[in-house]
Amino acid sequence: MRHTHLSDQDVAEEMADAARLAILPFFRQVDLETENKLDAGFDPVTAADRDAEKAMRAVLAKRRPDDSVLGEEFGHSVGTSGRTWVLDPIDGTRGFISGTPTWGVLIALGDANGPFLGVIDQPYIGERFVGQDGQAFVTGPTGKARLKTRAARELEQAVVFTTFPEVGTEAECEAFHAVSRKAKLTRYGMDCYAYALLAAGQVDLVIEAGLNAYDIQAPIAVIRAAGGIVTDWQGNPAHGGGRVVAAANSDIHAAALGILGTF
Repeated sequence: MRHTHLSDQDVAEEMADAARLAILPFFRQVDLETENKLDAGFDPVTAADRDAEKAMRAVLAKRRPDDSVLGEEFGHSVGTSGRTWVLDPIDGTRGFISGTPTWGVLIALGDANGPFLGVIDQPYIGERFVGQDGQAFVTGPTGKARLKTRAARELEQAVVFTTFPEVGTEAECEAFHAVSRKAKLTRYGMDCYAYALLAAGQVDLVIEAGLNAYDIQAPIAVIRAAGGIVTDWQGNPAHGGGRVVAAANSDIHAAALGILGTF
């Protein structure tokens, strides 16, 4: 039986609270045990990732038992409602194990058309970015504020973020740097926090490749609600992952696509 007295946003924030409690005891723990998911390369996972997703799934089992769940650590649980919660318990585990506060908990709710509710939560800083139905806000150390993306400006005045300098394949790297060379400032290594900063009006573009659905669905919902645009590099829906460009407005989005779309 569904507990309808809680809104979807209430449920999402309850999950974010549960994830915070699960994760924070592990953060900046000396010699935190880490496993590598890859045979070639490095994709770390920790007990904090697993415990946080378990905590969020427990909330959903109680509050939204009919909904599907897609999580990075425990896969896809199929429900009957046509709605899916998409969870990344720690987006940016590399940052997490390095002690930087740029990782986050990602929570999205959507349907076949993509996400319509998103949360980007940074437990250590205590910031939470929420977007739904054209309304976006952040709560944090300085209180609560509305989120609104930056106004249009030339690409030469733009601030561009990505997580890895190599971005993805050699061709994807070349495409990103073709945009980056025109921009005023490029920054690296922020993981999901870059998308939060875009929603908050601090940066103009986030460009990435090789993403999974759980990496991008929450940022899509938050950024759209704050007035921004998120698509793939050809301007198509990006909620399945892959190559993604998040833009503060339609002008800077078009400028980025004009370059990325040629690769």
